[in-house]
Amino acid sequence: MTARLDNLRDDEAFMRAALALGARNMGRAAPNPAVGALLVKDGIVVGRGWTALGGRPHAEVMALKQAGAAARGATLYVTLEPCSHHGKTPPCAEAVIAAGVARVVSALEDPNPLVAGQGHDMLVAAGIDVLLGVCGEEARRDHLGHILRVTRQRPMVTLKLAETADGYAAGGEHDSRLAITGAAANGQVHVMRARHDAIMVGVGTARGDDPLMTVRLPGMEQVKPLRVVLDARLELSPRSRLVQTAQDYPTLVIASERVSPAAIDALEEASGGAVQIECVAERDGRIDLREALGALSSRGITRVFSEGGPRVGAELIAEGLADRVILYTAPKPFGRPGLPALSEAARAILADPGHYGPASATMIGVDRRTTYERKL
Repeated sequence: MTARLDNLRDDEAFMRAALALGARNMGRAAPNPAVGALLVKDGIVVGRGWTALGGRPHAEVMALKQAGAAARGATLYVTLEPCSHHGKTPPCAEAVIAAGVARVVSALEDPNPLVAGQGHDMLVAAGIDVLLGVCGEEARRDHLGHILRVTRQRPMVTLKLAETADGYAAGGEHDSRLAITGAAANGQVHVMRARHDAIMVGVGTARGDDPLMTVRLPGMEQVKPLRVVLDARLELSPRSRLVQTAQDYPTLVIASERVSPAAIDALEEASGGAVQIECVAERDGRIDLREALGALSSRGITRVFSEGGPRVGAELIAEGLADRVILYTAPKPFGRPGLPALSEAARAILADPGHYGPASATMIGVDRRTTYERKL
């Protein structure tokens, strides 16, 4: 029994290391999942791999190449089932078998119908010992974007909101933009942007804040998630920073299918053809969020970072589309009526254990960060 527990602890430790490797390109591996792989022989790591930019090469192939002959007889720790189908590259399961790997510890079965257990079956048929489910919940969180894309045809959504101590995200209609959070929280937001394929806001936020929606961290100048604006009537100003910088940063406006061709032409002309426009169905005069996320999924997007505003945030929560909600609360109140960061109905859903797991809170500088995870 003690030996089994020791083996399980070792398996969990190596799998967590593989998860950390996979996270290196999270937000930059789409349309593929950001997988991590670790080859271990006699307790020594002989190969490391993680899904490369754009999804190839796969993590297992990278780890096998690094290990070389040392892969024979080794244990492979991989955060998602090795693929079993011929696509743009041969199946990873075949490469694992050919390398002579003796044991595979896999965190999660891939729900992609092209794989769905077939990779594990190939390994077992080749005489490889397969252990499934080690750190499965952690892997499920990391690969949620991939899971939802192949099972529900939408990306995972992280919703980030910031509020004053008395619950407001902004002042009145003509008030200047509120600087709510401190430097530490602002820096963390840029890190989270970099770990998603797309950054999304509603047109109200785009018009009121005139944001850049970019990753502004030293050494990460080439990390450029797709910038997405939900804009049913194409009200985004041609003079906005989003339009004026579209030549340098990929930008997509999702409009209503009822928008006029003249409005589309005007926005495209203002950006020199750089702004992409996609039209989807609307509901009650607003973009249908499921349709919008479906359109992003069809483009290969697996992870979306939504920075609101409050109306989009409330709709994402109400429709069960906000998979993770991160709420930053500043220590200072606004001190007078303003725009609430969340509606009472949205807050009630977040507090409902049937919809979201127990909230976790931590301090980020002077601000409190509360995280809610949607029940899967």
